[in-house]
Amino acid sequence: MLMSLDFTTLVANTIERLIGSDGSPYEKRVDAEGHVASDKCIANEIPFEELPEGWCWTRLGNLLSLVSDGTHKTPQYTETGVLFLSVQNVSGGSFDLTKVRYISRETHEDLCRRVKPGRGDILLCRIGTLGKPIIVDVDYEFSIFVSLGLLRPVSIAIAEWICSCIDSPVGFAWIEKVKVGGGTHTFKINLGDIPDFILPLPPLAEQRRIVERVNQLMPLVEEYGGLEDAREALDAALPGRLRKSVLQLAVQGGLVPQDPADEPAGVLLERIRGQRRQLVAEGKMRAPKGGESIIFAGSDGRRYEKRVDARGRESEPVCIEDEVPFEIPEGWEWARLGSVFSMQAGKNIKASLLSDIQTENTPYPCFGGNGIRGFVAKPNASGDYPIIGRQGALCGNVRRASGDFYATEHAVIVHCFLNADIAWACLFLSALNLNQYATSTAQPGLAISKISEVLIPIPPLAEQHRIVDHFVMLEPLVTNQ
Repeated sequence: MLMSLDFTTLVANTIERLIGSDGSPYEKRVDAEGHVASDKCIANEIPFEELPEGWCWTRLGNLLSLVSDGTHKTPQYTETGVLFLSVQNVSGGSFDLTKVRYISRETHEDLCRRVKPGRGDILLCRIGTLGKPIIVDVDYEFSIFVSLGLLRPVSIAIAEWICSCIDSPVGFAWIEKVKVGGGTHTFKINLGDIPDFILPLPPLAEQRRIVERVNQLMPLVEEYGGLEDAREALDAALPGRLRKSVLQLAVQGGLVPQDPADEPAGVLLERIRGQRRQLVAEGKMRAPKGGESIIFAGSDGRRYEKRVDARGRESEPVCIEDEVPFEIPEGWEWARLGSVFSMQAGKNIKASLLSDIQTENTPYPCFGGNGIRGFVAKPNASGDYPIIGRQGALCGNVRRASGDFYATEHAVIVHCFLNADIAWACLFLSALNLNQYATSTAQPGLAISKISEVLIPIPPLAEQHRIVDHFVMLEPLVTNQ
């Protein structure tokens, strides 16, 4: 659609705005001979009621001598030549030539027979991205695609005001009203709707003052907008960050005070090793590969590790000080995960056996690589355990499974020794950020053999209970931030 009006016709078709006897705004159109062509109430089209003295409402078409768009046919592109612009080249509010196409001089001249963009014209995104008007302020030649509308003001002096109105709440509301498409179709603004846009029109001198003031304020508005976006992002991330901070404080011994009367963690670890030796002797678990790990402080104050096999033979101590991430309080000990927990992956299950909802026939939760993935008719585990997801982008996440449940091959059941505090185990395993040990593949995964070697700080058993109690008290305060 191509609309072109000369100045005489434009004046003759100027729309007069009148207030009717009922107080509503009316519109009448006057033809070139001065005859009233139409007279109708437009109260439902006026964005707001009051205008300052000297202002008026007008249709955008009254301010334009041309409304057009680019070619509707994709031209043949060339390696070099004349620029061929589409929405992606102007939707950022300025000319962006980082991804630009070219057409031949011959094609450009052919397209210019339809519309030839020039300095002072307004380019309007009308397909896909909507609105985003910019004034042509460049002298190089270019042609445009159908996704761009071209508006030519009757005077370049009012171009900035037109852009300001389109790029304002009044313009946004108009775009929402007239846009078509959606669903599987791209949103667009029909050319025929553009001239009917109603906008407020102040005196020309005041337009200039307003535009100048807006241009002064916009950098401050954009800066504030950036700060507000950062604040919202921080608010969204704050609960997670606070929780991580509390967990980190807990594993470093800073969440609750230590009690010298507590049984040292070294005694607890020795009892765990005794229970493990008994289970190995009874054939209920395998002896650890390479021997039982024992970590201790040497006379030089550094951490050392030795391995003890099933016959009690000890390896030469090896200094592991470079593995220790931080200092821990008196009475705490470092240990390998495989020394304090027994970890075993679950079993595969057919997708057809999974239900999305919990029913009488499928009452048992099924844990996969990222928590509960459905419900099943039969469990394969029972008890109270930490569950580590071992497959997928979120592998390393820690859940707690209680009662009867099913664990798939993507979930690791963590068995605690000596009735250790399960809630404490879940907290500390979460704090270790096990995801960092995942394989760098398209489908990240955790090997039990690898996470078994991860170091974990062990507090006295009594302090474990205090840590859990304090965390439970703090968690609502953290998550409600």
